[in-house]
Amino acid sequence: MAGSTPSGDAADFSSEVRVPQGPVTRGAADPAARGTGTRATGTAGTTGTAGTPGTAAETTGTAADGGRPLSVLYSFPHDLGNPGIGTTAWHQVSDLVAKGHRVTLVTGTVARPVEGLEKVVETLRFAGRRIPRRIIGLNRSLTYHDLRARSVLRRGHFDVVHTWPLAAARTLAAARRSGVAGLRESPNTHTGHAYRVVAREIASLGVRLATGSPHRFNAWRLRTEQDEWSYAGGILVPSETVADTFRTAGFAERVLLRHRYGYDPDVFRAAPQGREPGGLRAVYVGRCEPRKGLHHALRAWRASEASVDGTFSIFGSFDPGYREHLAPLLDHPSVRLAGFSGDVARAYRESDVLLLPSVEEGSALVIYEAMASGCVPLVSDVAGAYVTDGVSGFLHRAGDEATLTSQLDDLATDPELLARARAATIARAADLTWSDAGDQLITAYRTAIDRVGGSGRIGAGSDDLRPAGPPR
Repeated sequence: MAGSTPSGDAADFSSEVRVPQGPVTRGAADPAARGTGTRATGTAGTTGTAGTPGTAAETTGTAADGGRPLSVLYSFPHDLGNPGIGTTAWHQVSDLVAKGHRVTLVTGTVARPVEGLEKVVETLRFAGRRIPRRIIGLNRSLTYHDLRARSVLRRGHFDVVHTWPLAAARTLAAARRSGVAGLRESPNTHTGHAYRVVAREIASLGVRLATGSPHRFNAWRLRTEQDEWSYAGGILVPSETVADTFRTAGFAERVLLRHRYGYDPDVFRAAPQGREPGGLRAVYVGRCEPRKGLHHALRAWRASEASVDGTFSIFGSFDPGYREHLAPLLDHPSVRLAGFSGDVARAYRESDVLLLPSVEEGSALVIYEAMASGCVPLVSDVAGAYVTDGVSGFLHRAGDEATLTSQLDDLATDPELLARARAATIARAADLTWSDAGDQLITAYRTAIDRVGGSGRIGAGSDDLRPAGPPR
């Protein structure tokens, strides 16, 4: 990535507006998109004593955690609020605002508004219309986003910058130079590790990885992420699984900032009544791809007692060629292909167990959601689950189909065990909401800010994009 794009700020064709401070109606036209409506008064990050550009000015008041409200630049290069990482980013931003922090958002587009932001910059919107990424090109659009976020950083006053993969190197380098705590979200394991694990799994199956898959080896992507990690003052890791892969790659413990993800309790909640009579009801939710181990789930299911009178429902779209490879395993009366669903909360509530035998994962949102719904997770030890094995969930080593089969047998034949596990799962989920996750994120922010120190310098450096290897 270094030297591959202009070092100056890009021409500004993005949408940059103050957001209205009154209620925003879901489904209404986005004020940030059309550039009209009531604007917030004042300038983001300038309340109180003025600071130098890039350094947060003093703010007044108290945040929900009792500390000083933080001025946050949140940079997310995709559609905020869309499924997947868009949902993760939306909840992080929304919770920061709800807890009294001042957030300036730079995002691809806003698919789901957040009330109370200081400012919104949409880098994939021009004159109120979304620009398809394919017109600009993926790499070019990500570089442009990074340049725009860096420009906002240079003009503002921030305590912390929160960035996401592939659109962060310049912004993080500028944060480092300015003495701002620059953090990089790592929603999955170290990319080099992920490439190796997925390639090994694909080879064992004898299938081909889908063209365009983010888990297909890409030298540009790996080099870009290495640049980002090099300049980050901290790397946000959502599970011990993710942290371990960075440790193995030589990253120092002090740069690995633990936090986690969560679920929305207004959407995901357990059914009040007990389960209906009948066999064990298992569910798989997510992209049907080798990385998530659906083939392991199907083999274990077919070998278990649960498949005799139970059901295994699969919600999600298949990677090209993967469904055909699994055809013999899918051809069973207990297996139901449900396709894509807009109501996965109901799928969880109507199921007893979630199967997710991933071979590579960060910290899967489906696990949090299933637990909140009273659906006991049976997941691999690399899925990033926050469970007590054998109590609030059941773990197996990635690829260990025999253990997963045994767990299915136990739960299918012991209704009391299933009932205890369900109760423990619901109890554990009470502390795994997005609000709880937000508390951990803010703690990570404050830790990073404290480590910057009085001078504000994370270390010698500039923003000329000369990566220095893993932070130590």
